[in-house]
Amino acid sequence: MPFDLSGKVALVTGGARGIGLGIVHALHCAGASVVIGDLDTVAAHQAAASVGDGVAVQHLDVSSVESCRETVARVIESSGQLDILVNNAGICPLCPLPDVDESFFDKLVAVNLRGPYFLSQAAGAHMVSRRTGRIINISSVGGKTGGYLDIPVYCLTKAGLYSMTKSFAKYLAPYGTANTIAPGLADTALTSRWNMPEMVAKIRETIPMGRLAEPSDIAAAAVFLASEEAGFITGATIDVNGGMRMD
Repeated sequence: MPFDLSGKVALVTGGARGIGLGIVHALHCAGASVVIGDLDTVAAHQAAASVGDGVAVQHLDVSSVESCRETVARVIESSGQLDILVNNAGICPLCPLPDVDESFFDKLVAVNLRGPYFLSQAAGAHMVSRRTGRIINISSVGGKTGGYLDIPVYCLTKAGLYSMTKSFAKYLAPYGTANTIAPGLADTALTSRWNMPEMVAKIRETIPMGRLAEPSDIAAAAVFLASEEAGFITGATIDVNGGMRMD
């Protein structure tokens, strides 16, 4: 039978497009009320309308600790609870390792790692008080491999999410769970902006299943981890990469 998330409230960061929007769709279809937290509220409202009733929008700048804390507080105030946090928002600009400067480094860490930490901290406090909850972090196969392109800082931040997940899993163990999903290269607007079709084609050749991930592939794993059926899984990583890397 399908996983049932009826009565649950989820916050999906970066939910206006790509993998995030796929997760919003899937959680909504499973019965959850979903809040899209996104910097681009125009795109977020368009995404919410495309999904249907039961999807709300909150402005969220994940690079701002204050915004992270305020967004979690607003979701709890408006919905009365927060059961599922999906830390999906992230950026992946190309930059060769020798060219990385302090500003570039700090920006990626702020969005991809610091934001998820403080969102999880705020959501975790609420989960402890209710003795229930799920945190799902969207990392990347690049966090294990160092990446196939000029994305060293991105890979560093995604590797950090694995350790962060385990720390929260231990802390929240009496109350809820924290897990990671590690997608391989996905067919989204983020990767299309690289405008490197030949390189993407070469990466596709390393995937035994012969294709890039679709947002729905990652979303299916998120719904499972959010469900009661996954209640004894915590601190784990689910690889969704078509066999690109097998641990």
